[in-house]
Amino acid sequence: MSRTKAYIVSADIITPYGHGVERCWSGLLSGKHALKKVERFDTRPFVSDQAGLIDGIEYGKEDSLVIQALKRLFEKPGHGIPRDARLIVASTKGEIDLLERAVAQGSDEFNQCTVASLLPKAQKLVGVSDSGYVISAACASASAALARAASTVTSGAADCVVVVACDSVSEFVYSGFSSLMALDRTLAKPFDKNRKGLTLGEAAGYALVMSDARARKEGRPIMGEIAGWGLTADANHITGPSRDGKPLALAIRKAMEMGGDGTTIGSICAHGTGTAFNDSMEIKAFTRALGQRTSPVYSLKGAMGHSMGAAGLVEALVALKSLEHGATPPNINLDTVDDEAKGWAFPEQRPFGGATSVLSTNSGFGGVNAALLLSQVT
Repeated sequence: MSRTKAYIVSADIITPYGHGVERCWSGLLSGKHALKKVERFDTRPFVSDQAGLIDGIEYGKEDSLVIQALKRLFEKPGHGIPRDARLIVASTKGEIDLLERAVAQGSDEFNQCTVASLLPKAQKLVGVSDSGYVISAACASASAALARAASTVTSGAADCVVVVACDSVSEFVYSGFSSLMALDRTLAKPFDKNRKGLTLGEAAGYALVMSDARARKEGRPIMGEIAGWGLTADANHITGPSRDGKPLALAIRKAMEMGGDGTTIGSICAHGTGTAFNDSMEIKAFTRALGQRTSPVYSLKGAMGHSMGAAGLVEALVALKSLEHGATPPNINLDTVDDEAKGWAFPEQRPFGGATSVLSTNSGFGGVNAALLLSQVT
């Protein structure tokens, strides 16, 4: 009996490039970043004033920043999410800007400021009956949620799961990364010899994951398969990744083993934050997992910033676009490739041919690592 497969049958995103996967892909291929000066709060106390922001998402409105984005995402009917779909929400900080508002107003009602407060709002916006649950695994949240969705489908526990991912650029988050001196004073330059840190960003999106049997029965268009996944924890440091890349390499190997023999990796959508330790660790992990079988590596974070808990969903969808077109997007803001990354990362768009799959990887605070193997469906 053949194994049940997990297909992504519909998806949508809002990023600093605009609304839609195609808009994001076109923006990346333009070679121009979508980063700009932050105006929604005073950045003078911080080491940077740049971020990847969604147009029209602002402080001072009744809804939190992420709910504003999700309302725009689901405002038009036709997303095709069945009411019986299971719900997973992925976010690092959720409606954290409501905490800032509560403190400013002298309120002690913080129960609406948690990541869990997103659940009933997301359930209503998406239109599903399932009350759902949250996965908050730092910057690997969305990838972990996609892995859980695929696991739920392939195990037979459910035949349809919707993953909703979102995070925003709030003063709370911005000040935290600034205090860690993790922000580049100018713009993030992933895999660059002169990289100095990350640039924050925001995004919202969803992916509908369905069993192959149900997808074909309903005549769903198939974007791709979540063919494998791996999750590991390195327990190295509260904010710093393992220096040797072994835990991420293990996650990659787990994902590839699930894909089976004959899996060929066309490209890798890396976490690529632009920090010294992350980018170095990832290249080590790719070398450990793939040996000399170098596949072109790219990061989206020099283009539109680090959207934290939403990053993995955006990156998985872009990775599938790269597989569709047989080429990576360019590494925007990459000028001088770091010595470790030579042969892996390139400034320009890189074609690849004959591959059946691509990888998307994420790592987060607390030592969490996630790898997704995404494949074409023929």
